[in-house]
Amino acid sequence: MKQTLRNARTRAGIVRDLFAYLWKAKVWWLMPLVVALLLFALLALLASSSAVAPFIYTLF
Repeated sequence: MKQTLRNARTRAGIVRDLFAYLWKAKVWWLMPLVVALLLFALLALLASSSAVAPFIYTLF
């Protein structure tokens, strides 16, 4: 679990850089797509590493 949190912190910096680039390049229409992909990634992370997994599987 500690390794997962460490990886998440590293990826948070990458996501911050991505949003900074999208904002600077004025590609605002792409931001909702990136947010949706991040939410699905978070959902997949929760489904694989917690007791919430059976409840997430019922959503699909």
